[in-house]
Amino acid sequence: MIKRITKGFRLFVYLILGVALLVVFPYIAAQISTRVKIHSVENSPSAQAAIVFGAGLTRDGRPTPVLRDRVATAVDLYFAGKVEKLLMSGDNRQITYNEPAAMREYAISLGVPHEDIVLDYAGQRTYDTCYRARAIFGLDDVLLVTQAYHLPRALLTCGGLGLDAQGVNADRREYRTRSLNFWRMREVGATLVAVVDVYITRPQPILGEQEFIFPQTSNTEPQHWSD
Repeated sequence: MIKRITKGFRLFVYLILGVALLVVFPYIAAQISTRVKIHSVENSPSAQAAIVFGAGLTRDGRPTPVLRDRVATAVDLYFAGKVEKLLMSGDNRQITYNEPAAMREYAISLGVPHEDIVLDYAGQRTYDTCYRARAIFGLDDVLLVTQAYHLPRALLTCGGLGLDAQGVNADRREYRTRSLNFWRMREVGATLVAVVDVYITRPQPILGEQEFIFPQTSNTEPQHWSD
């Protein structure tokens, strides 16, 4: 009887370890494989545009500190001549919640001309932002602007969707340790979901009319992707 219990317990432990490995492996692989693609503003390569991912608004509708850091980093890239356009992608599912518009206003306050800012109102997830950057906006060469904890998943996702993407670290301050730990833990599960989305299910986000940022060089056909 004891042997049966011991054997059953061992099988249970192996099962738990196997599930844990399945969940954690994509996160570790993303961290390792994208390391060489993460840069500072100063050593970043040039690209068509910088994609800025949404990161929430305060109660009065202004960008959170994390989002302000992302926008400010993208603005630095713009004035350093690294990119020609800034694509602000965020959530606008509700009339009273408009991440892209708040991001644009902040970038304009930092000196970026409004005509060089493009808004993606349907960037509800990292996957949606990457998909739409190619499908709707015709981009194929981009810099991804976000914090270090998020960059590996963003690079994995955009790269898997056909974008030639490099990452730029937007860590401009010391974030609270509790927040960082939460964000990193969340990335473990989110990276697994990203791998399933990119390499297995390929869900189609909200699309709509194409708005090529550089129409003279774009020939994307998003509705017929087969890769």
